[in-house]
Amino acid sequence: MRRNVIVASIMRVFSIFTIPDSLAPAQRLRRRHMLARLGLAWLVMMQVMMFAFPGYLRAGPMSPEDRSFLDSAIVVMNWVSLAMTMPVVLYCAWPVWQGAIKRIRQAKVSMDVPVALGIAAGFIPSCYATWAQHGEVYFDSVTMFVAFLLTARYFELCSRQAVGSGGLHDIIEQHRARLSAKADRVAVWFTIVQLAVAFVAGAFWYFYMPERAIGIMVAMLVISCPCAMAMAVPTSIAAAHASLMARPTTTKHQIGSLVQASERIARQSLLGAMLWHVLMMPLAAIGWVQPWLAAITMLLSSLAVAANAWRLYKRRTAPASAHAVAVAS
Repeated sequence: MRRNVIVASIMRVFSIFTIPDSLAPAQRLRRRHMLARLGLAWLVMMQVMMFAFPGYLRAGPMSPEDRSFLDSAIVVMNWVSLAMTMPVVLYCAWPVWQGAIKRIRQAKVSMDVPVALGIAAGFIPSCYATWAQHGEVYFDSVTMFVAFLLTARYFELCSRQAVGSGGLHDIIEQHRARLSAKADRVAVWFTIVQLAVAFVAGAFWYFYMPERAIGIMVAMLVISCPCAMAMAVPTSIAAAHASLMARPTTTKHQIGSLVQASERIARQSLLGAMLWHVLMMPLAAIGWVQPWLAAITMLLSSLAVAANAWRLYKRRTAPASAHAVAVAS
């Protein structure tokens, strides 16, 4: 009975929708705002994807009358999509714009810079195409990108906030600071290289096939977003804190093993995310990855990082016999 109460308490603390009671007012407000942005982005994304459906039908065979009617419907749907995408770009993605502007003023590159470039590269040409009533629009890809990005960031925020304090938890937090510094340096330089590759590929397609340049550029900028890499350390550290809370009798010797396991999980997630970027960028550069598909793969990579950290938590909170076998292996 007591074990069930402890497990239920831990699950409440680490729920992605339940705000822990121990959070400071500023942190609680931040989480509420992010959850509101996340909900709005997902709602708009589903609607805009529905409005984008007539555009996919245009490639099929049809009579001139039907094509004329479909073109008129596409114009209306594009304007509706523009109106719905606007609050996603201005409100939901507002923290991205703030972070990107701050970093650019400091002459630095962070995760917000490629994200902001990806949103702008998809949204601005789509606005022009809607006004000119000619060309491709990417409102569905933009809203999908923002919704999936906020999902990954919400997981990261929950991971950062769902931590213990005092005693052995401080040892884990000291480890987090060291590990985060190393991971951030790797992610920044990796992102700079990816942005350079994206701009070179975009310039190449602009001179040879201008009609495909925007779509390829947007896809590569979406892929260059290091969301999964940014989640590698916070999720593994959160899993370590959760494991410690589930086993409060952990000794100092055991905490060393837990810290090493969390570092191993963080490195696995970081290297896995980097490998995903290396594999996807060439495919996007040759036009095999559409912007919406790039957004989906970005979400999947972030979920894979979260699942890897959850695997650590499950192993460390398993029954004693199973835990001993996991540690030995």
